[in-house]
Amino acid sequence: MADQISNFCRQPVVISNDWVTDECPEHGTIVRREVEQFDGTYLHMPCVKCRWEGINREPQNSEKHKAAVASKMAERINAFLIGSGITPRFRDCTLDNYRTDDEPEKARALAECRAYVEHFENNYHKGRSMILSGNIGTGKTHLGSAMVQVVIRQLGARALIASIAEIVRVAKGTMAKGASYTESDVINELANVDLLIIDEVGVQRGSEYELGILHEVLDRRYQLVIPTVVISNLPVDELKAYMGDRALDRLRQGGGKAVGFTWGSERAKA
Repeated sequence: MADQISNFCRQPVVISNDWVTDECPEHGTIVRREVEQFDGTYLHMPCVKCRWEGINREPQNSEKHKAAVASKMAERINAFLIGSGITPRFRDCTLDNYRTDDEPEKARALAECRAYVEHFENNYHKGRSMILSGNIGTGKTHLGSAMVQVVIRQLGARALIASIAEIVRVAKGTMAKGASYTESDVINELANVDLLIIDEVGVQRGSEYELGILHEVLDRRYQLVIPTVVISNLPVDELKAYMGDRALDRLRQGGGKAVGFTWGSERAKA
């Protein structure tokens, strides 16, 4: 997928203009680059030639080399975050600011999600998935977005959260005349992220096409032994009836946990 434009992962906006320049002490006049950041701001980027030389020509224990490597890694992490599918509403959501109000069920849900990403390398190698299911407004998308951030920030891995509606919309786009991608491209892209979180599964009880796409994505990731987290407003028994025994069993295989969100909506309280 390296040479193909992503259907899900947006790239950071880069503002540059040949007429707007900076002066680099080493390389003279350079084009000024402002790169969109995950928090909504724009960052003035340093000279790319200096960074390249710092990485490739400076001694590895030198300050210039360390600074250049850190700059490149920060840019990579920022790109992964912007391409993660986390919307502006949820970009400030973390595991640390999820409110449990000292309620045991909420604390247990938070602990399960925290444990999953703290041991993500092991979960990844075992292809261990997870289910977050239950009432609306209980913070499932908050926790899903927070888990994506942890996996990206701490491990430098690729993670994506996307609703089933968005996945179906993109897949149906292959049917348009002159479409530049195929349904196989969609499935392949979703199979190539280290962690995929599929949100709002079963929200409309699903068409046959929706279920077919969902099963194909889950099956491909299962065959590749890559973990998937499913978020649904349905309780587990209804989710099982919706998805089918085979799909749910694969999500539970190898110790995959189902976490129930049985309390009332926090949005309704607000």
